[in-house]
Order: sequence, then C-alpha cells, then structure tokens
Amino acid sequence: MTIQRMTVGQLVIEFLAHQYTVDGDYRERTIPGVFGIFGHGNVAGIGQALKQLSVDKPDLMPYYQARNEQAMVHESSAFARMNRRRATFACTASVGPGATNMLTGAAVATTNRLPVLLLPSDTFANRKADPVLQQLEAPHDATLSVNDAFKPLSRFFDRVHRPEQIFSALLGAMRVLTDPAETGAVTICLPEDVQAEIVEVPSEFLTDREWQIRRPRPDADSVKRISEIVKSAKRPMIVAGGGVIYSDAHEELRKFVEQTGIPVGTSQAGVGSLNWDHPQYQGSIGATGTLAANHLASQADVIIGIGTRYGDFTTASRSAFQNPDVTFININIASFDAFKHGSTTAIVADARETLKEMNSELVDYRISQEYATEASKEKTNWDSIVDAAFVDQKRALPSQTEIIHAVQSASDPEDTLICAAGSLPGDLHKLWRVRSPLGYHVEYAFSCMGYEIAAGLGAARAGASPIVMVGDGSYLMMHTEIVSAVAEGLKVIIVLIQNHGFASIGHLSESTGSQRFGTKYRYYDESGKYYDGGEKLPVDLATNAESLGIDVIRISETPNAIADLHDAVLRAKASHRATLIHVNSDPLLYSPDGEGWWDVPIAATSTLESTQKAYEEYLVKRLKQRPLLG
Repeated sequence: MTIQRMTVGQLVIEFLAHQYTVDGDYRERTIPGVFGIFGHGNVAGIGQALKQLSVDKPDLMPYYQARNEQAMVHESSAFARMNRRRATFACTASVGPGATNMLTGAAVATTNRLPVLLLPSDTFANRKADPVLQQLEAPHDATLSVNDAFKPLSRFFDRVHRPEQIFSALLGAMRVLTDPAETGAVTICLPEDVQAEIVEVPSEFLTDREWQIRRPRPDADSVKRISEIVKSAKRPMIVAGGGVIYSDAHEELRKFVEQTGIPVGTSQAGVGSLNWDHPQYQGSIGATGTLAANHLASQADVIIGIGTRYGDFTTASRSAFQNPDVTFININIASFDAFKHGSTTAIVADARETLKEMNSELVDYRISQEYATEASKEKTNWDSIVDAAFVDQKRALPSQTEIIHAVQSASDPEDTLICAAGSLPGDLHKLWRVRSPLGYHVEYAFSCMGYEIAAGLGAARAGASPIVMVGDGSYLMMHTEIVSAVAEGLKVIIVLIQNHGFASIGHLSESTGSQRFGTKYRYYDESGKYYDGGEKLPVDLATNAESLGIDVIRISETPNAIADLHDAVLRAKASHRATLIHVNSDPLLYSPDGEGWWDVPIAATSTLESTQKAYEEYLVKRLKQRPLLG
C-alpha cells in the first residue's frame, strides 16, 4: 500500500475530485468544482491546495470565484436542483464573518433538501494564537466558534481537530450528500492550522469512489393496501412535490394519472411534475394555488402526497382539505415527511419506484366520469381566467401578471424560470405555464431574498437556460453575482421588476390591517417617523446593474411596455451575453385569486380600525383549519 504525504487541505480537494454519484444509468462527478472566497483562515490551506491542483492537474477540480459567501451556497443549491441532487459544489470560506455569511445558504439548502458541501475555516486547534483575528470568544465555552451555528442548519456536521480525523469526516459527508432522504447542507469545519498540517494518506483513499443513490421500492403489502384505498375513493387527488422531480418520476406519474384519471396539484417544488396543459394537471395547490386545484382539494376524500413536505403554503395552513373523512397516502423517501398529518398509510420509498408498482396494481381503476368531468371543467375555467388576466391592458405601469405573460410568451419550453421571494413566487405558482420537468425553480421552502440571481448562475453552470425574475427588494439584497456572470461569460437573463418597495409584504401588511407600514422605498418622513409618506427614492437600478458589466435593456413607462418587454426577452435570448431587463410595475394590480389562505396571526387588540376589521376576518378564516389526522 502506497502512502502519500500531503496537507489536510490538499487531501480534501484531491479526495473530492474522485467522488462519483451513480443513479441508474447516470454517473457524474458529485463535486465538479469549488466556490471560494479566501481569507487568513483558508488561503494557506484549501486555497493553496486549489492553486497547486490548478498547476499540476488543472482539469481535476476547477475553482470558481464568488462575490459573496452566501451567494456561492445558493449557486450550489440551484446547481443541485437542476442536477436532480446528483451533483453539487463545495464552498470554502474563511474563519469568522466569511464562514458566518454561509449560514443563510446552509438553511436554504437544508430546508429545500438540497445537497451542498460547506468547508468553513475555524479557529486554531492548537490555540497557540488565541484569540485569532475574527474569533468569537465565549467565556463559558472555549470550544465554541461561530461555526457551531451551522449545527442546527446542517444534515451532517464535523470539526476536524486532528489531521487523521479528516478521513471519517469526508466519508460521512459524502454519505449524506448522496442520501436522498437525509441530504441538505453538509458542514466540515477546518481549523486554519489543521488545514496546513501533514497527513499520511493511503493511495486507495484517493482512487475513484462511487456513491449509489438509493431508490428503495415500497413493501408489497403497502402498495396493495394503498391501492385498495384508492380504489374505494370517490374523489382522490394527487399532491406532487419536489420528490417527483428528484426521483425523475415524471413519466411514471404521467402514466399513472392518464390511466386512473386522478387530478394533480403541485407544490412550488413540484411544478414541472406535469406540463401545464396536461388534462389531469389542475395547477398549483394551497395558499398560492389555482381555483381548480383548491376546489378539488377541498372535497377530496383521498390525498396522495408524492414527494411533498406539506409546507403550510401547500396545505393553505391546513385549510385546503375540508372533507371530514379525508385520508392521506404519503409517498416519500423520508419517513419524517411520509408520516405527516398523522398518516397511517405512509409509504417510505422512492416516488418513481412506488408509482411503477401502483401503475401495475391499479391497471383497471379509473375515477368516475362525473368526477373527471368536474375536474376538466375546473381546469378549463381556471385557464380561461388566466387567459383573460394575461391580456395586455396597454398600461404604462403594467401588472405583474401581464409581465409574467410577456416573459412566458417569449421563452422556450426548455428555459428554466427562477425566483424565490416577494410577490412573484405566489403569482408564478399560479400563472407560469411550465413546459418541461426542470422548467421551473422557485425556492419557496425558505423563500430567501437574494437567492434569485445566484441561483440563476447555478442553473447556468448546470447547462440550463435560466430566466431569473426578481423584484427590486430582493435585487438589492444580493445582486453581486452579476459580476461572476460577466467574468465567466455565463448566459443568464434577469428580469428586474421595480415597484419601489416590498410588494408581497405590502399586500400582506394591508390584509392584516397594518396599512403597508414600512414596506415602501421612500424618503424618511421625520414628522411621522416612518417612510410611508415620503417621495419615491431616485434609485436607478438599471444603471446600478450596468455598472457591474451586464448588458441592460430598459423598458420605458409607455402603453407599449408589455410589447417592449416581450421583444426585450427575445433580444436577450438571442444574445450570447448575460442580460438584465428593467421594467416598472404597479404593485396594486393583483393576479387572479385562487381562494387559498395563509395563516398570519393578526393583533387580537388594536386602536387601528383596519387591524380590528382584519382580526374579525381572521377569526372566521381560522375556523377552516383542521388537524388533518389520517
């Protein structure tokens, strides 16, 4: 057995370069590259290792520069999504603020069940230089560092105090990164002195290693049991979640619903499970759902959840399913999600494998003609409502609905729509007409402002054609990765919608009786100690974007704004460079209502009449909430 002497940092990078994910016929690099921002904590460890490899073996582990530590984690998450969790990036940051900046990205990844590998530097293990620059000192616990904040945000966490610990740390990290049930943020903390220390490495540890993604089949008895429940159902309905995407179960789902006629609604993560015009597809479900899906869900007697985590938007804060005898059949690779809502018919198995067996078991079953006709009418009605809302009203300040249609109509089926926060996710969930399995990525488990542009770059790295839609509030949170797009020639189209404030929270504030307080971008009003009454700020976000090197197209405030936007998207698609399109909108023009509800508590007592009225309405809506046990 040959032994190689190398630093811990060099071992980490060399090891990662030889890891492969295998999923059926797919075999690809698990970690095809490393994002990094260097500081004193990692420049001589991971940084030196990447530099050395770039000289000795430049194709083995590419390094990519980032402008913000949080953003590089977002890029990795979106890349993982577009690769159906078969691949992701490693992200290295320096000790202290650099590492802490990755915390939000870790939370996004874990909440969305997306694999990312985080390599934050840590303070000296030997403590000779103590406290070091940027070290957080805790008088009651000398072992504590800012990296301990990663523990609740990570699906796997380790801190390498001694060089020989790196072996088990790396193997543990790879196990979780490639585990469909346990995946999320994986964190290995590397003290800055340990990164540069020598470790003796057996040569076989650095050979190619394959990690097989598990696709467990359901128990035979379980499939028979749930099939009998479906056969006895009069109004069954499917809720398709992200698990359909990650399992690549689209074809099996299509066969299943065409065979049985069961209608389908999707969560945000599940959009793409079926194309929008499929006869059984009723659109989105829940708080941001369509009338079609929500009407059917309210009376469904059996809900078949496939790969969904049942977030409160999906269940409309547990008000979507009103049938008192509703039964939940939950198919999920993770038992944590499979047993939600007290389900006694949980199937802990892969979505695609389960659907295959259900297709065989239910070959002679089909919903009643009466129910099929009702579902068809609901879909037709909703589609006509959306068609009417899409009509260009020739306003200088168009609605967000019209903007969505302008972008949609200029896009191609293979393009990937990307969004995360603000009023856009709710409107897109109802209105975006997805035409390919990976044509929609709205990060809505964490709904992280600032995710959008970084995620667009991650999707582009995965070979997608991303169209990022982002509001001015989220753009101002994090637009710095535009520089990365320019530097690397990454093709991404960014549609920046400016409405001079936080539109979604403004609407929510209004509905909760708080009169849009604190949600407008205005000059500060000293007399009222607020921003609500001042003039709009003279912020020119188009010029801001232009200063970062990206091509910018400005849409003027004229009756031709929507037509101009459509043409601008076509121009951007024809270009080989990244393009940002700036358009103004009217935040008070809302999309069609899908009759969904979201539980946001309202002050039980107030001197404001608007709050008093909102509270009365809230009490009525809360009556529809149900424990959903069964």
